[in-house]
Amino acid sequence: MITLARTDRSAVGQWWWTVDRWTLGALVLLLGLGTVMSLAASPAVATRLGLDPYHFFYRHLVYLGPALLLMFGVSLLSPRGVRRLACLMLASSFGLMVLTLFFGPEIKGATRWLHVGSLSIQPSEFVKAGFVVVCAWMFAEGGTRTSAIPGNTIAAALWMAMVGVLILQPDFGQALLMTGAWVALFFLAGIPWFWIVLLAGLSAVGAYGAYVMMPHVASRIDRFLDPASGDTYQVDTALDAFSRGGFLGMGPGEGTVKRVLPDAHTDYIYAVAAEEFGALVCLLVLMIFGFVVLRAFARVMGESDRFVQLAACGLAVLFGIQSIINLGVNLNLLPAKGMTLPFISYGGSSLMALAIAMGMLLALTRKRVSGQVGYAVRKAPVVRVPLLAGEVT
Repeated sequence: MITLARTDRSAVGQWWWTVDRWTLGALVLLLGLGTVMSLAASPAVATRLGLDPYHFFYRHLVYLGPALLLMFGVSLLSPRGVRRLACLMLASSFGLMVLTLFFGPEIKGATRWLHVGSLSIQPSEFVKAGFVVVCAWMFAEGGTRTSAIPGNTIAAALWMAMVGVLILQPDFGQALLMTGAWVALFFLAGIPWFWIVLLAGLSAVGAYGAYVMMPHVASRIDRFLDPASGDTYQVDTALDAFSRGGFLGMGPGEGTVKRVLPDAHTDYIYAVAAEEFGALVCLLVLMIFGFVVLRAFARVMGESDRFVQLAACGLAVLFGIQSIINLGVNLNLLPAKGMTLPFISYGGSSLMALAIAMGMLLALTRKRVSGQVGYAVRKAPVVRVPLLAGEVT
């Protein structure tokens, strides 16, 4: 068995003794649960589509290894390295998002994907972490009186650019997710309440405009508020799965909802888990999500670096809001919206992007001395010995 001593000064040795192993363990547990749930939910979907029963499960396994390596590699970075990676991700992913408007195939009325050979990439998944970290950097700079960078203005411009492209795709779910994370950063940065109220008003106006001008948005909201106004088959089927599953579930492989739900392995995988594994496992998944978010807040509470505080909290909020949206749709607490459940739902772009985001979170929450990644070295106590008469100090 390989062990790493506290005196090990290698990059891996320092990482092991400075990383938050509780958060790391929670994330690895989520990845494990996601693999089990993919095996439970995806064969029925693949069979219905005329594919090999384990098509989606094998692809999930193919993505799982690189995702773990990505999360580990990114978690080795210093805060400066995280900033640089975030800038690179933001610039490249935003450029690809713009390209989807011209070259992306239309799928279910939206152009969110780019096909590169046999691979399909959703750039908006990768832009989120970069956007949050760069905005956190700008808000941190904007709160420093000695900084010449107009951080708050740049952060606002980035938000408008991102939301504008997402609306053109259209992808209101991702726009809502990124807006929520941005507003949380805005609040944590200490922005006056006037601006927060103004943003809330603008968001309400934007939501009403989307309802009036976008028929598919209006349809989803109408069906949520009045189920009799349209087709609510997926939501009703998901709720039935929760009822049938009970507290302990029907048992692995015994569920039936995965055979009829079109998105059983992606958007509604939580309903499949509820039917087969029961409310007990669903509550466990919910607690893990909450633990990751609250643990991140606790780790940076005493952090002196404002950028590290804002970036870590922003990534945790992004992770939490995405989880809430998916769970809310499954439980009919929110209007239907295609949003993956982090580390649980099938999806290569989502899994890779979340691995990078959580790698950044692990890097930012590592123990540091004077803002540098490394050991929290405990100084030896100073022993004062009384000087003898006549000694020179």
